This record gives sequence, structure tokens and C-alpha cells, in this order.
Amino acid sequence: MDNVVIIGNVADNSFVEDIAHHLNQSIDYSDLVSLKTFHNSEFCPRFIIDEDNWDNIGRKLEGKQVLLVSTSQSDISRNDLAFRNCLIARAAKDNGAERVLLLEPDLYFSAQDRGPRIEHGLTAFERDQADYKKFDGQPFSARMYADILKAAGVDEVITVHNHSQSVKNIFMDRFSGNFHNLQPADVYAEYLIGSDVVRHGNLVLCAPDKGALPFVRELHAELRDPSVPILIIDKERCDERTVSMKVSRQSDISLEDIKDKDVVVIDDMVRTGGTIVKACCMLKGSAPAKIVFLVTHFYTSQEGREKLNSPVIDEIVASNTIPQILNRDMQGRLRRKMVTLRISRWIAKHLGQILGSKGVTPKPPFYIEDMSSKNPRFKGHMGPLFSQ
Repeated sequence: MDNVVIIGNVADNSFVEDIAHHLNQSIDYSDLVSLKTFHNSEFCPRFIIDEDNWDNIGRKLEGKQVLLVSTSQSDISRNDLAFRNCLIARAAKDNGAERVLLLEPDLYFSAQDRGPRIEHGLTAFERDQADYKKFDGQPFSARMYADILKAAGVDEVITVHNHSQSVKNIFMDRFSGNFHNLQPADVYAEYLIGSDVVRHGNLVLCAPDKGALPFVRELHAELRDPSVPILIIDKERCDERTVSMKVSRQSDISLEDIKDKDVVVIDDMVRTGGTIVKACCMLKGSAPAKIVFLVTHFYTSQEGREKLNSPVIDEIVASNTIPQILNRDMQGRLRRKMVTLRISRWIAKHLGQILGSKGVTPKPPFYIEDMSSKNPRFKGHMGPLFSQ
């Protein structure tokens, strides 16, 4: 890993530290780049590698691969973080970096994955007039973000569990195929099989909408148990805050069949929680034994915490792609039913392959289970301090 420099766009990000640790970077990433802000509020990053050497000014990063790790932060807007990425990438290129890679597990502007015109986004579904109107007057932000990252010097982008077909098409095009959308189906399957979160033989997987279905099918395949049924919910958005729901005819079972079952509802992200709670309310009416919400990108907004604290959801399992979810104060009352899977080691395994780093292959387990002692399932667990 001598030719790889791992950095972040903010100081003291535990997620960046974990990635650097799993890829055997011995130097603290904050000692490799200075993230300074001038008095006029302009951000100016500076690589501080070998800063006492006056013989290679402007060439300190020649032959290096720079991996920039970017995650959402509660105290800095995603807009600001996005532009920080651009300036850091440009600093890397202007100082000789051979290759700049951006790891952004929760890829910014993905929700703005299409615009008001026909040519604005290649979707997996046929867009109607209402969908075009939804984006009327707005920018096609996902494409713009890909464009400015490329212009800034980013050569390759890695993200996690992004289910927008439009985003995939945009980034594959802009980065000439150098776009990696890591799918954590294998690590989630390992958790469902190896933990006590659900009862084996009583499991039902649920896709809360058609967008989630491809990943749910991937997870189903990783379970290697064809007897596990999939329940699919058809969701139709009436307006910005209102949706109607019904069970899809493509489902393996009916709503009544989930009685006394452990149902795992799976999605890529949650912000306000309204749609998921509504789906779980519908499921709860059929008296399942347990409803678990499994989500990759968890935003800890106050509105989201209040809604997801609903008794219709028995447990929430989220990854640490948005690191503040590990903060018990950010979890609030949800800590009683919250489990965080730290999947940095799993991501680092894939990064090692992408970077071509021989001999750097993180070993299992590829997740660490983190939960509060307030969680009823904590009993019998040694806790995160004793995890591998």
C-alpha cells in the first residue's frame, strides 16, 4: 500500500479511520492533508506529505493513488462536502497524483437522479408526465455532480447500495466504466443467518417498493434458502408526502401469510421514515411475530427518529455508511431497538481489489455488530468494545 494515500474531507471521521486501518495505512489521515478554511470562509486543502522536501515541489504525489473517503456529516452540508471533494481531488492532481478515487458510500445528489426533460436520466421505468412535472424547474443534479467530479480530477467513484438506475448510467458514462456500486447483500445475509435477529425457518423478506426489489432478490440469493418468500409492496406516490400501498401480485405470499413470521423490510435509505412506517403499519395488521427494518443509509433526523420509534417496527438494523448513527445521542430513543453494522472491513476488502493492493485483504468477519445495552438483544453480547 506504499503507493496509496487514504484521506477524508473532514478531520476525525471514524469511518475514514476504519477504512485506512483495514487497508494498513499506518499514518493518521489527518496528518496527510491539512483541511484549512481561510478567514473569508474559502476552503483550501493542502497535502502535507514530505513537506520539508524542497526538491519535488508540485510533485509530492507522483505515482500515488489517492483514495478520498466522503461521508455525510451532521455539522457540514452535503453541498459543502461535495465541493470539498472537488478541491481535494484537484489538489491531488495538481500535485502529481496518478489516480484519484472517491469513496462515497451514500452518493450525494442521488435522489436528484433525473430532470424535467426526456434526456434527463435513463430510468428502469417508463416516465410519465407527472414524473417529468415533479422535476420541472429543477437541475439534473446527479449528472452535474458527476460532471464536476470528473472535471476536478476524480478518476473513479465507489459507492454502496445505490439503487438508482439513472445514477448508475450517468456515472458509468462519465467515468468510462470506472464506477463501482458495492452491494452488501452478502454481508446482510451473513448477519441474518449468523445472529439472533430473526428466527430461521420463519423468515419473510419484504421489498417496500419496486425500486428495492432487485437488491432484495440479491439478498434472497445470498441466503441460499429458496423456501424464504418475498413479499413485494406496490407503492404509488400521490404527492411529496402521500403514498398509497398494496401487496403486489408478484409476491410469493399474500399479506395474510405473514402471520407469526419474522418480516425483514429492506431498503437502501431512510430520511423521514414516513413511507417505511406506513408499510410496516400495513404489515402489522396481519400479526407477524416481528418486523425488522434493514437499511443501508440511515439519516438520523429528529423527524425520522420520532416516526421510526413507532411500535410497528420492532428492530432497526442499519449500516455505518453515515457514521453519526453510531452516536447514542443521535439514536435517541431508537437505541432500544437499534443495531448498527459496521461494514468498513467489508468495504475495505473491495477497495483492496479495486486498488490492486497485493497482500492487503481484510479477513472475516466483515461486519461488527454495535448496539446499546438498552437493546433487549444485548444480553449475551460482549458489546462493541470486545468485537473483533
